[in-house]
Amino acid sequence: MSNNSPIRLIAGLGNPGEKYANTRHNAGFWFADAVASKYHASFREQSRFHGMAAQVSVGGNECCLLKPATFMNRSGQAVGALCHYYKIKPEEVLVVHDELDLDPGVIRLKSGGGHGGHNGLRDLHQVLGPDYQRLRVGIGHPGDKRQVVNYVLKPASKEDSIEIERALDRALDELPAIIAGDMAQAMNRLHQV
Repeated sequence: MSNNSPIRLIAGLGNPGEKYANTRHNAGFWFADAVASKYHASFREQSRFHGMAAQVSVGGNECCLLKPATFMNRSGQAVGALCHYYKIKPEEVLVVHDELDLDPGVIRLKSGGGHGGHNGLRDLHQVLGPDYQRLRVGIGHPGDKRQVVNYVLKPASKEDSIEIERALDRALDELPAIIAGDMAQAMNRLHQV
């Protein structure tokens, strides 16, 4: 990953509402909440961005946080609105999302690429194109593609939750490097585990 653009927006993907709060599909929201907590930021409803937004300062770099309220399948609407308003380029966006192809406890940075069937990424591709950065949060796979929808919309087991939490903590430790645009350094450390 050769991108050295500072990150100006972290968009955590998920579904709004209590019903979905603890489901695997909301791993992106969990990370956004962890960033806000660590850096003492408060989310506020921002109708112009179709979601909850906050501002954080990490290592002297300012960054927006966004949790779209549009539901996963329309994530691009919220992210696109905020990017347009603040003139943020796709490569300055870090999208945090659940990843079926990685085991719980595994977390990976990625630049660009396809959407892999993830509905939130599919919608983002239509709005931003493929050039945004990703933080892929492993949630594991149910083993049968017909069970995927049911699987992502259910809470993780206690063991899996602990592993996901640990992975999010590791990513949080790398946030200063990620936001500064030093993806290679962050990647080297995150991908060793």
